[in-house]
Amino acid sequence: MNEHSLRVPRTARYYTLGTPSDQIKDLWIVCHGYGQLARYFLRHFSGLDNGQTLVVAPEALSRFYLDGFSGRVGATWMTKEDRLAEIEDQASYLNLLLQEQLQHLPQDVHITVLGFSQGGATVSRWLATQEARLVHRLVLWAASFPEDIDFTSGKAAFAHLPVAMVYGTQDQFITPEALQRKQQLMAQLGIQPQIYTFEGGHSIHPETLALVDSALEIR
Repeated sequence: MNEHSLRVPRTARYYTLGTPSDQIKDLWIVCHGYGQLARYFLRHFSGLDNGQTLVVAPEALSRFYLDGFSGRVGATWMTKEDRLAEIEDQASYLNLLLQEQLQHLPQDVHITVLGFSQGGATVSRWLATQEARLVHRLVLWAASFPEDIDFTSGKAAFAHLPVAMVYGTQDQFITPEALQRKQQLMAQLGIQPQIYTFEGGHSIHPETLALVDSALEIR
């Protein structure tokens, strides 16, 4: 048996808050977690919709039924199957999405990338491909920093990029051991994140989101 690969066109779906215009000062690219859909995830960012901010929520390319063979649908960025090809596809997708948005925005727009849960690993891998040079801030929310990022290229990509780590104190996925490992990995790449916590679980907390937006520096 021989395995083969074939590149095919795909239709990727994304949702936005705000309207592209010369008035936009901030662009947020926000990537959802495992089993979520972009249109519902985007609702958590309504507080950023101030007439000068455009929020874009891409949806992962693989969808599935959350329970059995019908009912609610979620999406996932990748699985362990054919993972290297999926990582490459993610980067190509997000590169294209970012370039498409920038065509309609002022040249000096500030770009913030946020990854929630599985979306955090996704955006970290993406920015490690050097797209971080275009981004001004990175927010990893309830997210694990991936261990498979190449040390050399990753260190160069994340140099001087302000990074925030955000998590709820009751998040069942953020154990002290996992948090320590995540911080060690980031330290190896020269990343010294600003850390924000809130009383809550595995979710987006609006008040903390506003705090991160106002406090996290623009590089």
